[in-house]
Amino acid sequence: MPKLPDSAIQEAIKSSLQTEKNAMNFYRMAAGHMQRPQARQLFELLASEEREHARHFYDLYRGNDLPPFEQFMDQSLQEDQNYLLEQEKVLLADLRIRKAMELAMEKEKALEAQLQHLAEKITDEEVRRIYLDNAESTRRHFLMIESEYAHLMGMVHETDIDTFVRE
Repeated sequence: MPKLPDSAIQEAIKSSLQTEKNAMNFYRMAAGHMQRPQARQLFELLASEEREHARHFYDLYRGNDLPPFEQFMDQSLQEDQNYLLEQEKVLLADLRIRKAMELAMEKEKALEAQLQHLAEKITDEEVRRIYLDNAESTRRHFLMIESEYAHLMGMVHETDIDTFVRE
């Protein structure tokens, strides 16, 4: 597989940083719409973890076109606003929690694949490791959301498996 030049790696890092920021903002917005405390806590946890992921990418980025991390994460860029408006329309138009979880699972799956794909093209071991670590964390996010979704939808939850197996 062809390797990425340094300039392409830096653009990928910047794009990944923005993706993590968008995910954080989405999870914060979704948490604000949740009535169920467990779902709200899940989305707040995911928002916090996405912020950590963004920090990793910010620390790797070598460009000088971004403000300090805290300022970058707190500012409302037009791109963030457009992204959130679209996500909020989807959330509010359908059902809130179920749709939010379905959308979150979809986004986590796609992001994991994207991070894995980029990691394959990166030769710098530190940068590659951050992408792989974030891909693994993204996979865990998917599993957490999937578990809460199953519980919410009345499906067999992994904590109930022993009960069903014994019966």
